[in-house]
Amino acid sequence: MINDLTTGNPLKLILIFSVPLLIGNIFQQFYNIADIVIVGRTLGINALASVGAVAPLFFLIMFVVVGMTNGFAVITGQRFGAKDYDGVRRSVTMSTILSTVFTLFFTVLCLVLMGHILRWMNVPHEIYKDAYWYIQIVIFGLITANFYNLLASIVRALGDSKTPLYFLIFASVLNVFLALLFIIVFHWGVPGSAVAVVLSQAISVIMCIFYIKKHFPILHLKKEDWIFNSYRDWKFALEHLNVGFPMAVQFSILGAGILIIQSVCNSFGADVIAAMTAALRIEQIATMPMVSFGVALAAFVAQNFGANNFRRIKVSVKKASVINLHLSIIMAFIMHFWGSNFVRIFIGNQNHEVVKIAHDYLFISSLFYFFLSQIFIYRNALQGLGRATIPLLASIGELLMRSFAAIYLAVKFGYVGMFYAGPIAWVTASLVLAGGYYTNIHRFIKEAQAEFRLSKRQEV
Repeated sequence: MINDLTTGNPLKLILIFSVPLLIGNIFQQFYNIADIVIVGRTLGINALASVGAVAPLFFLIMFVVVGMTNGFAVITGQRFGAKDYDGVRRSVTMSTILSTVFTLFFTVLCLVLMGHILRWMNVPHEIYKDAYWYIQIVIFGLITANFYNLLASIVRALGDSKTPLYFLIFASVLNVFLALLFIIVFHWGVPGSAVAVVLSQAISVIMCIFYIKKHFPILHLKKEDWIFNSYRDWKFALEHLNVGFPMAVQFSILGAGILIIQSVCNSFGADVIAAMTAALRIEQIATMPMVSFGVALAAFVAQNFGANNFRRIKVSVKKASVINLHLSIIMAFIMHFWGSNFVRIFIGNQNHEVVKIAHDYLFISSLFYFFLSQIFIYRNALQGLGRATIPLLASIGELLMRSFAAIYLAVKFGYVGMFYAGPIAWVTASLVLAGGYYTNIHRFIKEAQAEFRLSKRQEV
């Protein structure tokens, strides 16, 4: 259902919008968690390590797709907030064309360079084969990930966070069934897990297209919406790229930072790789409420930016920041006291050393969840405002700090030193994003006030 987020109680709207996102993000993790639990429990630690060794590469690739499609959807949301429904349809077709071309190019590039990338990542010889085929299959299916995230982003930009959830739940359940089928029944091993991910997502895309066609009249595209042959079309494409490309680069920088940490992690052997694989999945679930609240805020800000409701944006961001602060404290408390129990879900009770390593990571990183929670707020607020440059600069700062900390501290203190790389990067990025957001929102408010005074004088 399409929702206008420019009227009504802001906090209530954001909370209602974020709940389906939270549920959806949790199910999204099933794509990987189901693989890891099934692989870890049925195929052993080395198989789990093979998936974990390339997991950051998988995230890097997905970050690029998600960043790009979310960036394009910002323009869609702004057009919807401005009640420009022709612009909404045109934005959908432009986003489809641009994201498809970019994804196909990125897919070919990754397939050609994959062998070199895995060697650079220090993937151990004993898990190289499974790791290679897992990531290659995922890359072959990247176009399905692009279309799902694009459709979901567009629908969310129109104020509907429930429809993408329904198909995500379906795809997640299907993924679990297919993973069990391919690994246990067909004995396809680790590659079977990757096939399950791609196939379940492809089926979800097909169902989503039919549903949108039936229930979203505003997205019924016309022949003229696909025309791309004028200066105005190129200008509109550039408007999308000005937001989508920096967000894709921004997300890819975040993924690259995680990739660097994984390459350092891989040098410590299978036990540390398996521990980090389990710990990072748990952390992703723990931070899902904060992530979901941030994504809901981005849709809210984009629509209200289109309607020039800047004070409404400012008040809502402040309230959202406080809520994420409380969520970060709750999640840190849970990680401190029950982190080990969650780790055992992935690897069982036999590998005590792996459990200890994973819990040490969760204990250290959760102390800094406050800074991470604010990143989700200010980054999404800036993206909703269409200001992608500041998040990009914050991501570069985060990459530099994460890389330096991971390499230097790991050499000096071993794998425990590597655990501080993420927190140091979070502190850096949160400060840059908060400063950038407040600078921009104050400027927008002043410009709106000046425009209002000018219009009053002209009336007189």
